[in-house]
Amino acid sequence: MLNDFVVCATRSMKKYAAKVVSQLAKFPSLADQVETFDGVDLLNIDHFANGEMEVTVDSSIRGKDAFVFTSSARNDADIGVDESKIELYHAIDVLKRSQAAKITVFEPFMSCSRSDRTTRRNSVGLWIHIKTLVSLGTNHIVTYQLHSDKSQSMVDPALCSFDNIPAHTLLERYLCDVSIRSPEKLEKEVSPNWAFCSVDAGGEKLARIFANAFNSPLVIAHKQRDQSRLNTVESINILSAEPVTDKTLWIVDDMIDTAGSVQSLIHALANLCPKEINIIAVHALFSPPAVERIQTFLSQGLIKRIIVTDTVNCPVTMAEQIPNLEIVPSTGLSARVINTIATNSSMNKLMRPFDAGIYLKSPNLFNQ
Repeated sequence: MLNDFVVCATRSMKKYAAKVVSQLAKFPSLADQVETFDGVDLLNIDHFANGEMEVTVDSSIRGKDAFVFTSSARNDADIGVDESKIELYHAIDVLKRSQAAKITVFEPFMSCSRSDRTTRRNSVGLWIHIKTLVSLGTNHIVTYQLHSDKSQSMVDPALCSFDNIPAHTLLERYLCDVSIRSPEKLEKEVSPNWAFCSVDAGGEKLARIFANAFNSPLVIAHKQRDQSRLNTVESINILSAEPVTDKTLWIVDDMIDTAGSVQSLIHALANLCPKEINIIAVHALFSPPAVERIQTFLSQGLIKRIIVTDTVNCPVTMAEQIPNLEIVPSTGLSARVINTIATNSSMNKLMRPFDAGIYLKSPNLFNQ
């Protein structure tokens, strides 16, 4: 039996959540419930005179499941990382106190996911975030393309469920819809003439997923990093089973942060004389000076296309600064995830590998 549920959001993701709700109306099993939603403004924020925060709930949610969309990354409400997290923690607390039956935190991009290692005398931001969410009463955490698969082991499944949804499927489908369009072109033009390159040795798995999906060669960038400084690369070696000359290269990564690593890789790849170099990544962090670096790549003709998803908000001004930026929406996938959870259906269809050949022969494969 389908339990009553609500979809709400912290201030950082209200517009995103509203788009998800509009997508939910397309599912017959959820349409009646969605019609009763009073938008996504369930949570209200107040501040005391000394700056302390308090979150309140507008209406009764007793016995209902609550899906909370949130982000601590760049957002259209222009709320910083620290305040975004504190707001989320307050939101979970008030939902728990309001006797929500189940609380699912939906964080499309988990901004602290890079702080996942104990290689130095350092705090581990991801562990702190997850521990806080669980201790406050979160029952389920959903995110897209976590920076490291092993990070999922930070969550005790006896206390909280955790789903790391592979959002790279959105990008693979987009390439099929926009750039390939037919099985014949995939076989004759794309597979032999495209190649997918990892941004470093750690990104080999993701790049291999793309290469397998399009039956194309894999290129691995092996980087020597300066461990004393973040986002710093000393040297790069390109490993490929076949020449990349005159091929269309796709640099694949889970995120673009400052574009420092990509900058070094692009120059290394350009020396191999490919036909063109493109960048494709799930999360568009674009921390300074990423935009300036990408503008330089474009002006020098070093790259042609940059494809990302909207898991991190990309304002219109940023799109204007990067004219070749293509943004793939993820709200439809988020609606599918909610439908799957709300109806207690299997997540398997959302986790399975993407095959461009099969998809192009059956365009509705992704929606089945």
